[in-house]
Amino acid sequence: MTQDEMKKAVAEAALEYVQSGWIVGIGTGSTANHFIDALAKMKARIDGAVASSEASAERLRGHGIEVMDLNSAGPLPIYVDGADEATKFLHLTKGGGGALTREKIVAAASDTFICVIDETKQVDYLGAFPLPVEVIPMARSHVARALVGMGGNPVLRENFRTDNGNVILDVHGLRIMDAVELESEIDHIAGVVSNGLFARRPADVLLVGTATGVNKLTV
Repeated sequence: MTQDEMKKAVAEAALEYVQSGWIVGIGTGSTANHFIDALAKMKARIDGAVASSEASAERLRGHGIEVMDLNSAGPLPIYVDGADEATKFLHLTKGGGGALTREKIVAAASDTFICVIDETKQVDYLGAFPLPVEVIPMARSHVARALVGMGGNPVLRENFRTDNGNVILDVHGLRIMDAVELESEIDHIAGVVSNGLFARRPADVLLVGTATGVNKLTV
């Protein structure tokens, strides 16, 4: 089974958690795209979706699924999204696609966060994938110096702006043993909008696509 086939299988497995009449929170990225495509098969049963990025919203609309604003949708029963890295504690690194802040907002507004990944994204500890940090542009250098002080090597993501109009620093060289503490520490740097650690609000269910099927992890 190829990596893309594993992503497709795990995305379809997440459909089992979606109930009729729900508004579904949906993330960003290749596995989330597979979930959107799978969700289209049952679009008549759901009331709509809230997307974490303009790209996902466009894909949803392309399938004829109503995209709603989070402010009008209110609390969501479920949020489905992928991750760049995930541990057995369901701590995640996200933001490879640049939508980390909106993803974090939708996850926080949801009762249940279903994370869908293929087995290549499951790790013993976070840090091999560079940690994205969304930063207000005028604070870029200040935040970068603070991240260097934490032992990281921040690199500006070239020619990229988030949907919020901000820049991203991708922090290399971190070995993240306490994701909850580091998430809070980075968020307290003046000028940081959010960072790609999802540890204070981790996933509730981790679905892992493997060559032999889909594994389910909970804490």
